[in-house]
Amino acid sequence: MIQAGAWVAALAERFAAAGISDPRFDARLLVAEVLGVTPGRLTAFPETVVSPVQAVRLEELAARREAREPMSHVLGHRGFWTLDLAVTKDTLAPRPDTETLVEAVLARIDDRTAPLRLLDLGTGTGCILLALLSELLNATGLGIDRSAGALAVATANARANDLDRRASFQLGNWTEGLVGPFDVIVSNPPYIPDGDIDGLEPEVARFEPRGALAGGADGLDCYRLLAPQTAALVVPGGIVAFEVGQGQDGAVALLMEQAGLCGANVVADLAGIGRCVIAVA
Repeated sequence: MIQAGAWVAALAERFAAAGISDPRFDARLLVAEVLGVTPGRLTAFPETVVSPVQAVRLEELAARREAREPMSHVLGHRGFWTLDLAVTKDTLAPRPDTETLVEAVLARIDDRTAPLRLLDLGTGTGCILLALLSELLNATGLGIDRSAGALAVATANARANDLDRRASFQLGNWTEGLVGPFDVIVSNPPYIPDGDIDGLEPEVARFEPRGALAGGADGLDCYRLLAPQTAALVVPGGIVAFEVGQGQDGAVALLMEQAGLCGANVVADLAGIGRCVIAVA
């Protein structure tokens, strides 16, 4: 039987040959997942033995990652904020960049005990809505998505994180048929220009749902719809926040202001890229 450290080394070499950007990190994460230990423990005890049954499972998962399937799909889950969320082929994988939006919204809320009503448009895994509800203990939230598969994932994530009593999910096309008002409206809509998708890394272009990526010719189609729709549903003084792609912050801020939202402010992610545009009604 082969030790865990040897598995990590072998998989790291295979992942590097496949073009994966951080091959050793992914190898360690995969071996730790199959062994049921933390990556840190694996590093401390590389002599841990991998059983034959575990080796078969490890090879199955490694082949999927080697084919550039996203790690979150291979593992079936991913951490976001303080939550562990299920991820499937029906959803985008929650990304650290999106935590910028969560932080920006929380920074604007003076009373985190208030009974706020939240709306998340294009909820996917539910990551934004559930992260906010985990911090706003008396808030309730509604997540909308046009994918029934994504809604099933979001519903399961709410239940797994003990947020299902305050979170509900509904099939829909953006704000169509919704009755407001809402105190906070958030969205991470599709914002990649259609012509750019095939040139993205394989994990995104080949495996993530295209409907959650494609934002029209310039990537701004969804914002043109959402800016006026959200302005009509948010309470006076309420918050509207959108995640945006690189270089889109100025155009989205203008769309929000043209819709009657005030003081559109750009919040940068850890890389210094304008990642969130937030405004008030």
